[in-house]
Amino acid sequence: MSQYYLQQIVNGLTLGSLYALVAIGFSMIYGIVRLINFAHGDILMVGAFSTLAMVLGGVPWPFIVLFVAGLGALAGVTIEAVVFRSMRGAPQVTGFIATLALSIIIQNAGIMILSGQPRNFLFPAAMRERIDLGIGTASLIDLAIIGLTLVIIAGAVTLVHRTKLGIAMRATAESVTTAQLMGININRAIATAFGLGSALAAVAGLMWGGKFGQIDPLMGFIPGLKAFVASVIGGVGSIPGAMAGGYILGLAEVLFVGLLPPEYSGYRDAFVFSLLIVILLVRPHGLFGRADEERA
Repeated sequence: MSQYYLQQIVNGLTLGSLYALVAIGFSMIYGIVRLINFAHGDILMVGAFSTLAMVLGGVPWPFIVLFVAGLGALAGVTIEAVVFRSMRGAPQVTGFIATLALSIIIQNAGIMILSGQPRNFLFPAAMRERIDLGIGTASLIDLAIIGLTLVIIAGAVTLVHRTKLGIAMRATAESVTTAQLMGININRAIATAFGLGSALAAVAGLMWGGKFGQIDPLMGFIPGLKAFVASVIGGVGSIPGAMAGGYILGLAEVLFVGLLPPEYSGYRDAFVFSLLIVILLVRPHGLFGRADEERA
């Protein structure tokens, strides 16, 4: 395999890792409250700027990752409690409009506070060094993003499937009424879904800044939209589907740009959404979605 093709695959896995982290949050939230949260991508922006603030403040990197994840979780729990808790039971279109409004509010708040000027993202220069893989080389930042994403996803899946809190989340996703009758604290289960999903998106923002080197208050919209596409491809409500959809989308997007003539690279977004339409025509409920109803 030539160095060029290896680099394209690594780039695709890296981009897919970022999409997967955000897409899992989409699926967790939808799976438990049946809400497509279009403000979810803006948590990615919050994570990126929080990282930049802590870097400028001299906080060591291992603590930054933990702080950013915690801040993302806090943002998710706050959004659920302040904005969405009172909307439970309302028509889905109400929540849909509320998430769009919240997304615009977060973006405009970011512009008012931070200005719309893109900022250089300060990241350790050592992360740009290339590592010899035997069949080629890859940058340390790409390998770190892929490895850290897999560890985080494994932890999230373990929490959802192996802990009492995760079981409570899954029971609430199956039936809120039944979960309540069984004594499950559904407020805590739903808040956990928002908090965990938002923590993943915030960490994705840290990685996004490290990968691309520049951030701005509107940076979360397109990645959030593509992560939503990834969750639909995998089957909205399915965590394994969100992960698979993220990697499929990342690889497809990078290979589309990398293998076709340069004049076609500007059509990458059209390709992404065309891919969504094709998959939904073949599998209307996504690759891992259930025909009756999607669950986390």
